[in-house]
Amino acid sequence: MTMTDFSIILAGFGGQGILSAGRIVATAALLDNHEVSWFPSYGPEMRGGTANCGVVISDSIIGSPVINDIDVLIALNNPSLEKFSRQVKPGGVVIVDSTLVTSVPEREDIKFFPIPASELANQDGNMNFAVVYLLGCLSAASECISQEKFEEALKDVLPARHHHLIPAELEVFARGKTYANVK
Repeated sequence: MTMTDFSIILAGFGGQGILSAGRIVATAALLDNHEVSWFPSYGPEMRGGTANCGVVISDSIIGSPVINDIDVLIALNNPSLEKFSRQVKPGGVVIVDSTLVTSVPEREDIKFFPIPASELANQDGNMNFAVVYLLGCLSAASECISQEKFEEALKDVLPARHHHLIPAELEVFARGKTYANVK
């Protein structure tokens, strides 16, 4: 896939796996031979405070990690949706965990994918899977990462003691992709 400066913001509360998810996306894109920038930001309280990260994926050198126009927003709470949804480019994508995000963007020029990710992850018995559902939707809605590179990134980013979870995470990722076909 060729790409020029594709930008993603992942945002929510600390402890929801936002920064890790951003690292996985950045690593998957890097493994797919793209230039990548990963820029984390979090409040001083971390767990429970605000957290977000920006990922820029490009086929050329990235001049700045700062994102002003967002191609994809993944929001895991209402404040994050409210803060960043206005920055999503027309034709862009907004993916939310609808278990936690009750707001709906008041825009008709974007694609909106609400996924009950936390509810699904709870049913799966692992709350860390919530963000994986959202990443699966990201993959299908934008094609910025493939399942193959996602798997490689998991092996690279996750500590070895968590590698036994990779098969389940791949299943969740695949189920998350189906939510991009809802519209």
